[in-house]
Amino acid sequence: MFYYYYDWTYILVLAGALICIAASARVNSTFSRYSTVRSHSGMTGREAAEQILHRNGIYDVQVIHIPGNLTDHYNPSKKTLGLSDTVYNSSSVAAIGVAAHECGHAVQHATGYAPLSIRGALVPVANIGSMAAWPLIIIGLLLNGQTSALFINLGILLFTAAVLFQIVTLPVEFNASGRAIKVLETSGMLYPEEVGSVKKVLGAAALTYVASAAAMILQLLRLIIIAGGRRRND
Repeated sequence: MFYYYYDWTYILVLAGALICIAASARVNSTFSRYSTVRSHSGMTGREAAEQILHRNGIYDVQVIHIPGNLTDHYNPSKKTLGLSDTVYNSSSVAAIGVAAHECGHAVQHATGYAPLSIRGALVPVANIGSMAAWPLIIIGLLLNGQTSALFINLGILLFTAAVLFQIVTLPVEFNASGRAIKVLETSGMLYPEEVGSVKKVLGAAALTYVASAAAMILQLLRLIIIAGGRRRND
């Protein structure tokens, strides 16, 4: 029988939300700090991206201007590298770092980096899982017997796929940042102290992916606890 009660597992959701908020605040403050530091080269994010792509023999990726703040991304299907308002025309060390990071994804795509391919394959099922998991679990909680267990287990399975996507994202993002740092260190595009600033920006950005993965894992743990409690009550 389904009934309402005080659900202590909401603490897990709250913890995940707080982790994500803290990580987001950290990356925004770090980016804001170094977005005011102009690089000695005077190179813009767009110019840095184009130079890095060409250094890696990539000439079929178009660098485009997209709206927003820190909405930068690489689209492998369209082969476009989108740089946001605060990166595209900016000559700050933060902008060059972000542009180099996105180029890291383009290089991953061009070289067949396995985790990027795996993440791409997980996108459809992860999208379905994140949207359908909770409705299925709620339906399962409203039912009884084997039908209830079927819906709950299916919901947990789908949500696990979304969690797996977040976990696979971690090496993809860390690797892209590593590639960015390496090219900025070896190309002479930035001075050593400027590369140090870029490391801080990309390090803060990496924390947002770690936070997202942690929040998803905590939500998955909550689902498992709820399902386990339901089985004991049946």
